[in-house]
Amino acid sequence: MSEILRMQNIYKSYYMGEEELEILHNVNLTIHSGEFVSILGPSGSGKSTMMNIIGCLDVPSAGNYILSGNDINDLDEVELAKVRNEEIGFVFQSFQLLPRMTALQNVELPLIYSGVSASDRKKRAQNILERVGLGDRMRNLPSQLSGGQQQRVAIARALVTEPTILLADEPTGALDQKTGAQVMTLFEELNRDGRTIIMITHDNSIARHAKRVVKILDGYLSEQKEEVY
Repeated sequence: MSEILRMQNIYKSYYMGEEELEILHNVNLTIHSGEFVSILGPSGSGKSTMMNIIGCLDVPSAGNYILSGNDINDLDEVELAKVRNEEIGFVFQSFQLLPRMTALQNVELPLIYSGVSASDRKKRAQNILERVGLGDRMRNLPSQLSGGQQQRVAIARALVTEPTILLADEPTGALDQKTGAQVMTLFEELNRDGRTIIMITHDNSIARHAKRVVKILDGYLSEQKEEVY
């Protein structure tokens, strides 16, 4: 498998007034194409900061982050935005769907920013909604969908640009246990199809759906544990 992501000696600090708070400490992580990796940690462990750096929403204070062969530290804001749009598909706990747009229109949205033609946008959005099991819900507004269906729309929107990485932040956090399990089954199916998935979670039972679990506590990564389920 080819290497997609490498974090080398990553540190991240923030200032509160004159006090420097170090959130990540000498983080090293490599992820290869086709992996399904969970980053598991409690609240305050640094996992959200890890997600923000992986997703190019923030940059490290020190160390190197290489994504698809590009040193993220060398990119300006315009280049970072391009990476976020093309390389990373985001799935959030709160779905973040636009309420006045249909499922189809929500999924098409990233393709508008990419300059894809209207006919191609519609075709690609329809195909990916079919893939996540929502072929009969394309014309529904978010308010007409269940929580699980809304998250499937969000997953379809993340996938429609064919990103290198699907990055999911607590993707079942707003769902009941049964619906959350269904969403995790979808992630497993996508991974079997060859999708690279990185999932941030505090829930051990959710993390165990991944093939590899990396634990973070107080800004330190633990030994990586390979598991196949």
